[in-house]
Amino acid sequence: MVLNFIELKNFRLHINTNLEFSKNINYIVGGNGQGKTSLLEAIYYLCTTRNLNQNSDNDVLSFDKNIFEINGNFHEYSTNKVRVFFDKSVGKKNIFLDEKQIHRASSLIGKFPVVALLQSDHAITQGSPAERRRFVDSIIAQSSETYLKLLLDYNKVLRHRSALLSKIKEFNSPQLFDQLDAWTISLVKVGSEVIRHRISFLKEFNEYIQKPYEHIMGKKESPVIKYVSFTNSFDENIDELFKKNIIEKRREELGRARNLIGPHRDDFEFYIDGLELKKFGSQGQHKTFQIALRFSQFFYLKEKLKITPIFLMDDVFGELDTYRAEKISSYLGSIGQAFITMTDFSKLDKLNVSENDKVISVTNGNAVYAH
Repeated sequence: MVLNFIELKNFRLHINTNLEFSKNINYIVGGNGQGKTSLLEAIYYLCTTRNLNQNSDNDVLSFDKNIFEINGNFHEYSTNKVRVFFDKSVGKKNIFLDEKQIHRASSLIGKFPVVALLQSDHAITQGSPAERRRFVDSIIAQSSETYLKLLLDYNKVLRHRSALLSKIKEFNSPQLFDQLDAWTISLVKVGSEVIRHRISFLKEFNEYIQKPYEHIMGKKESPVIKYVSFTNSFDENIDELFKKNIIEKRREELGRARNLIGPHRDDFEFYIDGLELKKFGSQGQHKTFQIALRFSQFFYLKEKLKITPIFLMDDVFGELDTYRAEKISSYLGSIGQAFITMTDFSKLDKLNVSENDKVISVTNGNAVYAH
């Protein structure tokens, strides 16, 4: 898949920016705070309808403006136009695909797959379990409409059950306990399916992570991801284990008015040669693992969707030593279209820039072609 062009209006520093892109690698160069990362944000909006850094839509509005607009043209087997329009006065974001409005953002997920390698990816290997769940869920949701629907349904059940637990704590009504039993049945049913999808995904994904990690580090180390769940064992009946754990935690859930059991509290652990990365990994190993995860995500989505994702890299080369930078640069030739931001033109000397690539210079929201 290729993003041919993008048009930005009132998007951060970009008051009126129009760019055509190379179908290969697009290097976006500019100092801090000049608007280079904003281009990646806009691309991510077109692919997912959401902000790259989980900021609100209000945050990306240009100063003293009430609306922003992003237009883009994608091409894979056919050409599709995507438009994102936000109006601050009504607090609403509208999405259009080929001039037709989409009322559910989930309808766009997976149609224009995207992978983003960011500096904030350190949170995946070093942060909370929520970061790792978000990483895994985002990959499965892009590759499976079934899982995306399951995840939406599960989160809906969680919200209703949480609100009910709060009411029970306050009113202690017998009628509310009957409702709780009904929502518990739904929680177990949908939650068990979420777990099964994660287990199935991880069995495949562990094979995908081997190749990019080996490319960066050679055959010195072997990476593995393990799923850590309340069920403790995936050999037994997940539904029954779920029910058993819910019963055991019932009094505590009522006392704390919180959902304490379910895949929303699970974790994923990363290992290198049998040692847990979070406990024993060096900074270099963490960075290598993060990069390998994103390249694995790329090739996994490409295989599952039969569409080549767009690859975004935000100022990652500035954090890498020369060895890793050269290894990753040589790998970029196999991934299709990529957008890479960096702060310094001198860093281009370390990379394999070809005549088919584009170099875009960004200064205070003004973007011009430099190569």
